Amino acid sequence: MLVLASTSPRRQQLLSMLGCQFQVVSAVVDERIEPDETPQQYVLRLADAKANAVRSKTSRDSLILAADTAVVSGDQILGKPIDAAHAVEMLQSLRGRVHQVFTGLVVMQNEDGQSIADLSVTQVQMREYEDDEILAYVESGDAYDKAGAYAIQHAGFDPVERLQGCYANVVGLPVCQLTPSLQKFGMEVDQICPGVGQDGHADECKIRL
Repeated sequence: MLVLASTSPRRQQLLSMLGCQFQVVSAVVDERIEPDETPQQYVLRLADAKANAVRSKTSRDSLILAADTAVVSGDQILGKPIDAAHAVEMLQSLRGRVHQVFTGLVVMQNEDGQSIADLSVTQVQMREYEDDEILAYVESGDAYDKAGAYAIQHAGFDPVERLQGCYANVVGLPVCQLTPSLQKFGMEVDQICPGVGQDGHADECKIRL
C-alpha cells in the first residue's frame, strides 16, 4: 500500500493521476527553518521528517511518499502565511518578479527505512497583478495553506505569467519526476507526461489542474 504523508487535496489529486491506490496519513513536523539552511536542504529535510513521522502509523509493508514545497525569492524561503497581512506582504514581494519553487520528495519503505530522495525546482515569473486583486484573493481564504501564499491553478487570481520547469511541482507534487522512484520500489504507475526521460525530467510539463 502506498501512503501519502500529506492531507493536501492538491497532492492527492496529482497522485491520483498516476493510477495507483493510496491512503492518506497526516504528518505533523516542525517546519521552522534551521540556521544557514539552504532551500534544497530545507525541503529535503522536511520531506524526510514527514516520511519518518508516519512510519508508526502505517503497516510495515507500506511504501511512504512525503513531499515538502517552498517558495524561494532571492535568499528568502517563504512558507505558508500566518495571517492575512502576511499573505498580502508575500504576494506584493513576489509581484512582477521571478522566484523558484523547490519540492523535496522522499519515497521510503516502512519496513527497513530504505528511501530515495529527489528534488524538483521550477522558475516562476509572476505577473504584475494589482493590490485589489491581492486583497480579493486573500479574502477568498485560498492563500493560507499555500507556500508563498498563492496557488498557480487558481483561475480567479491566475498569478503566474510563465514558468520554466514542472507545473505540477508548483502545485506541490512533481508527479513525473516522482514516477521513477515509485517504479524502483516495484510500483506500477501510469506514465502521464509525454517525453519524460529515465531521470523523470521533461522539457515541458504537460499536466494542468
